[in-house]
Amino acid sequence: MNTRNIAGRCLKTAALACAVALTVLTVQAAPASAAEDPICGYQVGGDILAKYQSMGGQSGPLGCPTSDELATPNGRGRYNTFDGGSIYWTAATGAHPVWGAIRDKWAALGWETGTLGFPVSDELANPDGQGKRQQFEGGTVYWSAPTGAHPVWGKIGELWGQYGWERGEFGYPTSDEYPDPDVKGVRQNFSARHISLFWSPGMGGTNGTCIGECVGYQGTTDVPWVKQTKVWKALRNGDIDVMVYPTAKGFDDADTNCNTLWDQAWAAVPYPKGLTDTQGSSMYKQLACHSRYAYEWPNGSHVTGDSWDLESWRPDVSWDYALNPLSVVFHQCNWT
Repeated sequence: MNTRNIAGRCLKTAALACAVALTVLTVQAAPASAAEDPICGYQVGGDILAKYQSMGGQSGPLGCPTSDELATPNGRGRYNTFDGGSIYWTAATGAHPVWGAIRDKWAALGWETGTLGFPVSDELANPDGQGKRQQFEGGTVYWSAPTGAHPVWGKIGELWGQYGWERGEFGYPTSDEYPDPDVKGVRQNFSARHISLFWSPGMGGTNGTCIGECVGYQGTTDVPWVKQTKVWKALRNGDIDVMVYPTAKGFDDADTNCNTLWDQAWAAVPYPKGLTDTQGSSMYKQLACHSRYAYEWPNGSHVTGDSWDLESWRPDVSWDYALNPLSVVFHQCNWT
């Protein structure tokens, strides 16, 4: 074959290859779809646009956008700001609006880089018709007009949920969590009965219930014989310790009617969930023993201490053993 013909064929083949490559590059460079028309001068697209439109667009609560779509500082998601709030999106959580007092609280806690993370729901109306809530990756922010917006999460959130959430025994949160050196952990206040819930990683030492991780709640009241009741629950085994703090009148008179004393001990807080009838019977007798033998020392303190401890792990003994003075000398209302 002629050398010149071979060279010519090679040139033709190279030109064809270049043409094919150029065509492929041209197709790849073409946009997947046309850009969305600006809204109030800003670009809103994708899932954020779909959420915005589902809420009524410019005539909805968000109003006009005030930014183009932006990347979040942590690189996980995208967001647009609007006159009435923001819409945040990630592939894992979808697109959700955040606004009002809940958005303000979320912002104060570090936006999406804080403990709450990204929103995983829109704002929801609570079943009681009195408040709102919004779920985030790390917890839920609850709001009502009297209490404001506060996050609930972790072990305190779990305990609160066990007692019925905002419609239950504790009501709405009235504070964020805050450090509490008394429990070496954190505490949070709630609206019902002046109650607070707490969590501790463990008190250590000889604190029987709270040697390891524990949760609990306490409340104050104005009944004649009891001023405060505190309930501790060990997470390792479910043991419960109830600390009843008597008033001065309680130290003097509470032993005259154990049923009334028992009722007043629970006037400030809910009866612990999960207690068996046997455990409750034992704790009732412990309370009767403490109140009967709460004699005052010359220095003003009392034989049974400043609080009467009722512990779920103590066996249910006979009334004679619980209250007989000869037995009390040995067990001091803390029988085993």
